[in-house]
Amino acid sequence: MRIIKNIILFFIISLCCFSQDCNYCWKKEYNKLFSVTNLIKVPIGYERVKVDSSSFQYWLRNLPIKIHQKFVYLYNGEKKFNQNAQYAIIDIDVGEKNLQQCADAVIRLRAEYLFSQKKFEVLHFNFTSGDRIDYKKWADGYRVNVNKNKVSWQKKTNKNYSYKAFRSYLDIIFTYAGSYSLKQELKKVSDKNNIQIGDVFIVGGFPGHAVIVIDVAYKKNTREKIFLIAQSYMPAQDIHILKNWEDNVISPWYKLDTKELYTPEWTFSWNDLYRFE
Repeated sequence: MRIIKNIILFFIISLCCFSQDCNYCWKKEYNKLFSVTNLIKVPIGYERVKVDSSSFQYWLRNLPIKIHQKFVYLYNGEKKFNQNAQYAIIDIDVGEKNLQQCADAVIRLRAEYLFSQKKFEVLHFNFTSGDRIDYKKWADGYRVNVNKNKVSWQKKTNKNYSYKAFRSYLDIIFTYAGSYSLKQELKKVSDKNNIQIGDVFIVGGFPGHAVIVIDVAYKKNTREKIFLIAQSYMPAQDIHILKNWEDNVISPWYKLDTKELYTPEWTFSWNDLYRFE
């Protein structure tokens, strides 16, 4: 009987594992058992909002978690000074340079989803200068030349739509974009009660900050919503799901009934809520 159970368990796990061609392209294998939706339960009386299985919302909700890692590490391998903000660590690399900071982490997640869906035509971000940098043009072999505040393109190499080339595109975005430019690309959410997975709390500035909503649930009898948020920070570091220091009962979930959104390392106004077009 035990052998049969082990075979069944192995079969279930195998169904949850995919190659690098799956939705989470930076991973060689993906196991849904170790994802946000399976490892972070909703409080009693709540249930997750329904989303389409091909959507950015579903993709974020099923992000993989590093089940054996408790500490947040910087890009250089050192531990982050503050180890009290994270509830869990998203299983995604931070890169080897000090690039993937707060807004960059939001860009990374959005870009990874679009790349995985082969939505190359809509995969683009702006530099702080306002110049639009299209991934498709990059993949077609053009490269960006930045001279002071002037941006130009030059044909440099052959067409390449590989994941490695995609990551090189992101590095140039991380270098010349940030919270200021990202905020200009987003649409303001006028009513916080309409919060959705994929929304971004963002203050555009030098410095600014941004966190992304990776899941939303609601109370069955009142329709009251709660949500999870994730961030990177400065210096570049592991993307992590934030604890809720203001409400240990429902942490890491956050409610909408507070005066402001108090996160461990930044306080946002509800007017700072934005959404990708």
